[in-house]
Amino acid sequence: MLNLETRYLGLSLRSPLIASSSPLTASPARIEEMEAGGIGAVVLPSLFEEQLLKEEIAERSYKDYGGALEAFPKLEEFRFSAGAYLDHIRMLKSSVGIPVIASLNGATPGWWTRYAKVLEEAGADALELNIYSVPTDPDKAGADLEMETLDIVRLVRAQIQIPLAVKLSPFYTNVAHMAKRLHAAGVNGAVLFNRFHQPDIDVERLALRSGILPGSSRDTRIPLTWIGILYGRVAIDLAATGGIMETADAIKVILAGARAAMLCSTLLEHGTASVGQLREGMAQWMERHGYESIEQWQGLLSQKNCADPENFERAQYVAAVSSGSA
Repeated sequence: MLNLETRYLGLSLRSPLIASSSPLTASPARIEEMEAGGIGAVVLPSLFEEQLLKEEIAERSYKDYGGALEAFPKLEEFRFSAGAYLDHIRMLKSSVGIPVIASLNGATPGWWTRYAKVLEEAGADALELNIYSVPTDPDKAGADLEMETLDIVRLVRAQIQIPLAVKLSPFYTNVAHMAKRLHAAGVNGAVLFNRFHQPDIDVERLALRSGILPGSSRDTRIPLTWIGILYGRVAIDLAATGGIMETADAIKVILAGARAAMLCSTLLEHGTASVGQLREGMAQWMERHGYESIEQWQGLLSQKNCADPENFERAQYVAAVSSGSA
């Protein structure tokens, strides 16, 4: 009998498919549909550092003299207020049987991290910390940026007992070393990778264009590479996010070593019914290849277990460029 169950962040999941943070996870009805289709867990939309600061300002009649928050959405434009977010967690915990992972999104160490404890008290099974910081100061060293990230993580970890995952950028000097330092700071899992906003330019209007491009299967290449390198080397659970559009995409990242495949673009594009289709596709693939459980093939093609580990390293790049296939 096929078994798609796995564990992520110490949580038991009915499948390795997780609905990542998106407008769909703000809807109890959509979450219930995904649960019926076999989703393993859901990550809720984020509470933002800037949102929490604005709510504090509104409550205490402070004024943002620096104007740093002017470009950020007005409070009414956020999907949830902090209070409504807590109600959303409580309601879900009483209506669905899958793990509910809360999300905090921030860029700087500060008091906003105290909301981690509040989310835990509301019933969240785990917390995903989305550290979204685009460095633009040419005088700020990479080591300083890494220390800021670790400071945020330590502040959050000190607040909570539930499992903690960190959604990382792919732009660290050494992703593997950063993952090791996060584990030492008490992190249970790493989500690879955060996709930063990338503006476009309208050449006729001479203006920047905003917007997020939908994912494609090619986006899995970077997380697949680093998950394959990290598997078995760093004692944290790995989750892949970005570009998991089809069954093959989810299978690939798990073969590389991921414990979970995060879904977003495919859910927004194809609807919640795609969860059942992906789950069924994975089951059919396992049956064709003679696997009865996820554990039998997770990490099979990681660098640690791959018959040709150089595929993860520079040697294959040199060979590809030399042959003209790059």
